[in-house]
Amino acid sequence: MEDLVKNLKDFYNGKNILVTGHTGFKGTWLTRTLLLFGSKVTGYALDVPTIPSLFDTTDTSTKMQDIRGDVRDLNHLSSVFGKVQPEIVFHLAAQPIVRQSYEDPVETYSTNVMGTVNVMEAVRRSHSVRSVVNVTTDKVYENREWLWGYREHETLCGYDPYSNSKSCSELVTYSYRNAFFSHEGSPSISTARSGNVIGGGDFAKDRIIPDCVRAVEDGQALVVRNPNSIRPYQHVLECLSGYLLLGMIQYPKKHLEGAYNFGPNEDGCASTGILADLFFDAWGSGSWRIQGDGGPHEANYLRLDCSKAKHYLGWAPRWGVSDAVKHTVSWYKRYQSAKDMSEATDEQIAEYFGMENPK
Repeated sequence: MEDLVKNLKDFYNGKNILVTGHTGFKGTWLTRTLLLFGSKVTGYALDVPTIPSLFDTTDTSTKMQDIRGDVRDLNHLSSVFGKVQPEIVFHLAAQPIVRQSYEDPVETYSTNVMGTVNVMEAVRRSHSVRSVVNVTTDKVYENREWLWGYREHETLCGYDPYSNSKSCSELVTYSYRNAFFSHEGSPSISTARSGNVIGGGDFAKDRIIPDCVRAVEDGQALVVRNPNSIRPYQHVLECLSGYLLLGMIQYPKKHLEGAYNFGPNEDGCASTGILADLFFDAWGSGSWRIQGDGGPHEANYLRLDCSKAKHYLGWAPRWGVSDAVKHTVSWYKRYQSAKDMSEATDEQIAEYFGMENPK
């Protein structure tokens, strides 16, 4: 791990990086990691998606170039590429909530599909970009409730509008890679499919950990729709380490571009009920109850096979689901105590990557 971290820090130090969706939960964690590695980070996104938000809570805008814009606005996006001259692009901007995709499928498709088209088009017009990672989801696969993990060549066919729009984003990336980026000297283009992420600073609706926090704060039992559904839960830093490795390794090795899964080991998958139990045990209080509400379709079983990332990138998960929950609870406990959350967040990044604690 020590050599890996040194390689990441050496590679990303001083690099011009563009992160779309930097104001989001995962985008903020990625941005702060890149900043600790010494990158020059520019973010392009709409305003923060929640109030409160991890981005504002950690004052991340003060440490980077924070540009507000819509990925559906190609002219603005292309102008930012022209000014920033990024070498590496991490595309995270998206409408990420399944339930919201049922309420507003048009916005979901326009953001997740045309947003990807515009990012790829901006890359095509750019002369500086060498490596692109488009972040999608584990839900891009046609879910057949298999007991084994899905591999990157399995059929893409997300069920709900969110999942399906991300499947389309994968196909857009595939088409642009083949049509415009197949020649020698063109940027390396990959997609990253990660499992259900947890971690401190997620304040979104309809996500299990934020719902657990709100239930504890309100003194109410958490309402769980499907406690037996199994998901590849992982700490947000697990998948981010994969994105960073992919962005680095494919930079000079174009033959390694493609689609990659980033999820926990098989013993890291957990049911929603077990995850809630782990959270309340770590918190020291809280409980949950079952209540079906006639909500949207949910898969019962989902795993990822991450053999490709392990073999070609040397990536491997470090924190199991129990450790992931403990670090998540620790973050929210500090947040409740009104501590410096930029420091708390950077300390967890440093711990994960085996770096010296930031001052």
